[in-house]
Amino acid sequence: MKYAERVSQITPSVTLQITAKAGQLKQEGKDVIGFGAGEPDFNTPDHIIQAAIKAMYEGKTKYTPTPGINELKQAIVKKFRDDNGLVYEPAQILVSTGAKQSLANAMLALVDDGDEVLMAVPYWVSYPELVKLAGGVPVYLNGSPDNQYKMTPELIEQHITPRSKILIINSPNNPSGTIYSREELSAIADVCKAHDLIIISDEIYEKLIYGGIKHESIAAVSQDAFDRTIVVNGVSKAYAMTGWRIGYLAGPTGLVKQMSSIQSHMTSNPCSIAQYASLEAIAGDQSFVAEMKDEFEARRDLLVSLIEEIPEVTCIKPEGAFYVMMDVHQLFGRTYKGTLISNAMDFSDQLLSDQLVAVVPGEGFGIEGFIRLSYATSKENIRKGMTRVRDFIAALHKE
Repeated sequence: MKYAERVSQITPSVTLQITAKAGQLKQEGKDVIGFGAGEPDFNTPDHIIQAAIKAMYEGKTKYTPTPGINELKQAIVKKFRDDNGLVYEPAQILVSTGAKQSLANAMLALVDDGDEVLMAVPYWVSYPELVKLAGGVPVYLNGSPDNQYKMTPELIEQHITPRSKILIINSPNNPSGTIYSREELSAIADVCKAHDLIIISDEIYEKLIYGGIKHESIAAVSQDAFDRTIVVNGVSKAYAMTGWRIGYLAGPTGLVKQMSSIQSHMTSNPCSIAQYASLEAIAGDQSFVAEMKDEFEARRDLLVSLIEEIPEVTCIKPEGAFYVMMDVHQLFGRTYKGTLISNAMDFSDQLLSDQLVAVVPGEGFGIEGFIRLSYATSKENIRKGMTRVRDFIAALHKE
């Protein structure tokens, strides 16, 4: 059987590979500490679960309009206005089966063969793959550790070509946890205006920001930025609803109509029951979000402090999301029980196999020399897992 050429271009998700291997070890009865998870370890709040149950009993189990139920779109419109200062109409909202489908819809609607899509390194693992599936070419912007690898106007300008079409910005960033200020976003928006770049702003972690920093959307910095930006968000991270699979986007009316048409043939409407649960999440009691954020901030501080106690490694202290990027490049070239550790993939593989600690190598995010640790796990697991990491590093031998 001959597969489509596009299949050969897709790189399997490193995150899912690590998760699968860790899951297999757990099934074998092994005590695995998982730092790989890209989802909160909290259960969905009860009032959201009850809203889903109520919807089922009321018979809200049928097809809905492809772009989502009107009540949910109205709630999303209000959320954008109240949280981000962005004024949309319901026709500018598209609800999808997760933020990943929102991103895929945008790529399929905008990218022609050979079009270039710019993204900062490190990037979320699916960005380049979604671009390639749409026939586009990912263009990687390798920034500086001095500003936590964020894009700058100068860096963007260096990568502009006649085929440049889209710029992806992710703030807070997965995997680094870095956040762009309004001033930084305004400068980037000016470059996009000058080169007529469409902006896709992935803001899925916007409610998980620490230290009193305020989330800023690039769509809010000017009217021009608003007109050229697709804002992507969802309920998965803020409300511990990853399995409910509801994401959404907002953008120009004509473009949203085209993306809705694409979705109508790909998946039709997202799950009706999950939509009613998401309506309660967005429009209902928000106290859970603040409580979860406070816990994540405490876990972040704990994890960073434990990393700082380990010689020869450093980390990027995240301002948002729930990941820490730990720099382990100084350990490369050493051996562990006779096995050479030459990159982060080797490091991660040996750490999982021998110490039963699952982390994600930086190669999956386009950046070498780092591993990503998620602190979407308990403080007890963080302490236990980092003790194993420290022991593993201490056992490395210089040749």
